[in-house]
Amino acid sequence: METDALVRMEGIEKHFPGVHALNQCRFELKAGEVHALVGENGAGKSTLMKVLTGVYQKDGGRIEVKGREVDISSPRAAQTLGISMIHQELHLMPHLTVAQNIFIGREPRARFKLFLDEGKLNDEAQHLFHRMNLQLDPRQKVSELTVAKQQMVEIAKALSFRSDVLIMDEPTAALTETEIEELFRMILQLRERGVGIVYISHRMEELKRITDRITVMRDGCYVDTVATEAVTIERIIAMMVGRELYAASKQETTSGARAERVLEVKNLSRGRAIQNVSFHLNKGEILGFAGLMGAGRTEVARAIFGADPVESGEIWMHGRQVQIKQPHDAVQQGIGYLSEDRKQFGLMVDMDVRANLTVAAYRGFRNALGWMNDAKMNEVAERHVAALKVKTPSIRQQVKFLSGGNQQKVVIGKWLNRDCEVLIFDEPTRGIDIGAKSEIYKLLEELAAQGKAIIMISSELPEILRMSHRILVMCEGRITGELTSSEATQQAIMRYATMR
Repeated sequence: METDALVRMEGIEKHFPGVHALNQCRFELKAGEVHALVGENGAGKSTLMKVLTGVYQKDGGRIEVKGREVDISSPRAAQTLGISMIHQELHLMPHLTVAQNIFIGREPRARFKLFLDEGKLNDEAQHLFHRMNLQLDPRQKVSELTVAKQQMVEIAKALSFRSDVLIMDEPTAALTETEIEELFRMILQLRERGVGIVYISHRMEELKRITDRITVMRDGCYVDTVATEAVTIERIIAMMVGRELYAASKQETTSGARAERVLEVKNLSRGRAIQNVSFHLNKGEILGFAGLMGAGRTEVARAIFGADPVESGEIWMHGRQVQIKQPHDAVQQGIGYLSEDRKQFGLMVDMDVRANLTVAAYRGFRNALGWMNDAKMNEVAERHVAALKVKTPSIRQQVKFLSGGNQQKVVIGKWLNRDCEVLIFDEPTRGIDIGAKSEIYKLLEELAAQGKAIIMISSELPEILRMSHRILVMCEGRITGELTSSEATQQAIMRYATMR
């Protein structure tokens, strides 16, 4: 075995009732490398890392840490071996200070061990931050920190256990571009110190920037490990999905005098969040909204949908001014909104697929006596499940048990069932894997081809460039630029996105 290998997993097996989750899987992590672990949702990435961190026990195979075979029976055993994981959902207590969160359960005690030694606690945290070149106040409450700073606290907590192996699960999912750069600087510092980092992400462009090697998994099996510099993103995706992905054709829509204008927004304003925003949307068009976090894109979408009040401005549908004071008004006008937080605002996660698909058009399923027509609801739900290729055992499956991509399809189906003319997609592929993204892209193009008018808000520039017929760019509540698909480049978008 190579002397610089921190972790080696060989022939790992894991079974759950009716599922062969891991089949002869392998993984190796060297000291001082950033090693990406990629695959579609359900590929086995998280299961493999849970075996490494002691959350699950393997059913077969062997694990070596620093050249010695080990049995990792619990998360505490993994920490003892120097293995820590930073989950996508941060596990910090907001009412405690930074230092208290880092050393919780391991606090230094004052004389006679009756009281906590807050001074020593803060000093130890500050010493840790100094080694990490991190500007943080140990006495500040976690609730006062940005998401990026909270992530730094999680990293510091992991390193306080003297971790040699750090597993990061979708670490940039909720970060701004500036915060991502800060995280990348931290990762490079850790790499220089010899820490091995397992980096799980759906963002292909990040892998090319930050990782040394990439291991691909598919359907619970190991596919291959490749050097990042020697492989293309297209090759990684092909290994992940094992099938040809949909390539958006992005044909130009009808423009100019022949375009059928469906929606027009005039001089929409609300404080600093939305400042005099005006634009139009044509039938069969995908209009992309680009910009940095906090630019005002979601605020504009919520204002159009009536979810937030506005101070001034007008909304027109087919040349007629309409009054939208609440979401019900927007739905009556044929506008549907798919929130970036689908679990909180788009789905009833504890209810089944059928209920979620039919809720937006509930009144249409009542008979003359006011009773719900179960047979009709079943027929409509089954039709949308088939049309959208929702992977579910049945329409009676609770939505919370579906993958992120299939949950998104259910939200789309809800608004299609309502037959909305304008569909606003806010971060439509956030948190879903590359294969499911491909299916969502195909669906968006099919909807546009059917004449639906679509607004797509996305923080991923390749996605905006791939799908949009026109692109509006926002910065600090204002529209700072408009680009046709032929004019648009990442550089042009970023220029407008940073225009004050």
